[in-house]
Amino acid sequence: MSPSRTLPLVSTAALALALTHCTTVTLEPAAPPAAPKPAVVSKPAPESKPHAVAKPVAPKKALEAPAPEKPAAPPEVAAVPLSLADFTDATGAPPSAGWVKEADGTIHLAGKGAGLLITKNDYSNFELEWEWKVGEGGNNGIKYWVNDFGKDGKHNWLGIEYQMIDDDKHADAHKGDNHNTASIYDIKGAATDQAVKPAGEWNTSKIVVKDGKIEHWLNGKLAVSADTSTAEWKAGIENSKFKKVEGFAPGKGRLMLTEHGDETWFRNLRLTPL
Repeated sequence: MSPSRTLPLVSTAALALALTHCTTVTLEPAAPPAAPKPAVVSKPAPESKPHAVAKPVAPKKALEAPAPEKPAAPPEVAAVPLSLADFTDATGAPPSAGWVKEADGTIHLAGKGAGLLITKNDYSNFELEWEWKVGEGGNNGIKYWVNDFGKDGKHNWLGIEYQMIDDDKHADAHKGDNHNTASIYDIKGAATDQAVKPAGEWNTSKIVVKDGKIEHWLNGKLAVSADTSTAEWKAGIENSKFKKVEGFAPGKGRLMLTEHGDETWFRNLRLTPL
């Protein structure tokens, strides 16, 4: 038997000192396990829209020049009424007593011996309207482009005549169609189916003259027309009583109320220069 060993005694104070130098380890409770993250669901990619098809672009039109402005219409010319005061006799004197102005303005040719009347002014392009009537068997007219072809101090006023006549009872009306009512007297006849009123009743007539072209109207219908620049017109003059009158109907002249010895009435004479 071995002899026993004796362990050195450690004082209480030394033990306490040793314990104070030991590191204190604090044990914290374990953290709970993390909750699982939700699975990420991938969204489907948005459907791609089809590309818009580009519309064809129309070629640009060339810039058009602005339309030229229309010329302003000439101011309308009012018709001028003609009265007995606008006329003279063949010598330039006032109308004779055989021409009478009635209360309503009608110009009354009483009969033979009164003499013709001519306007104080010349006219070239114009429109003349008037109403008229002749007595039974009567004959008269209105002339235009009237000029004086007299010689040796004697007046001889001649021009184109719009014939006004009793087609039924005056003998001159039966000498051919260029002597009937509304004819271009002795040059070109008027339509034979015209609606002329009988003697004693009012007719409405119109003469239109423009740039050498003439028209005779009767009661709203064109009765005859002519172009004074044509061979037809020249032939008409050659076959008429005016063929030896040099310079007849020159395109300008006076207006005339003729006097063939028969009672005649004129009213509402209106002249429009053209």
